[in-house]
Amino acid sequence: MSSNYEDRNRGYNGDEDMDRGRPMQSRGGRRMHRRRICRFCIEKADLIDFKDVRLLQNYIPERGKIIPRRITGNCATHQRMLAEAIKRARNIALLPYSTD
Repeated sequence: MSSNYEDRNRGYNGDEDMDRGRPMQSRGGRRMHRRRICRFCIEKADLIDFKDVRLLQNYIPERGKIIPRRITGNCATHQRMLAEAIKRARNIALLPYSTD
């Protein structure tokens, strides 16, 4: 190996971060996320009713956008059904398109 490679590793001690009381992962490494489970799959929902405004409001923030699947944890099938139900509810004025 070249001397350049040895110079880079000379000042590094892997146990140094553990001595400070914080794990190495908290310094910008990847975090461990728990996989979200689709709420509608657990309830075995066949379809999502567009007239159920309370349910649909959980998936729309104040700005009025539909929250994406990666955040809600819904499966693809139920996310498509949810988006369609939200759009239908907006169309008949149960939900707002956006805030003023």
